[in-house]
Amino acid sequence: MAEKAKKQNGIQRYFSETVGELRKVSWPTRQEAVQLTIIVLVVMIFMGLFLGLVDLIAGHLLNLALGI
Repeated sequence: MAEKAKKQNGIQRYFSETVGELRKVSWPTRQEAVQLTIIVLVVMIFMGLFLGLVDLIAGHLLNLALGI
C-alpha cells in the first residue's frame, strides 16, 4: 500500500485525502439542516431590515446636515 501512495501524483493524493476527511465529518440530520437553514434565513431577513432602516435614517440625517 505504501508503494501505491508513492505513485499517486499531487492531484490524486489531494482527492483521496479529501474523501478520507469527508468521511470523518459529523453530518447534520435532515431535520437539523432544515432548522439551521430557517435560522439563517430569519437572521438574514432581520439583518436586512435592520440595515435598511439604519441606511434610511442615516440618509435622512445626512440630508438634514447638508441642508438638502
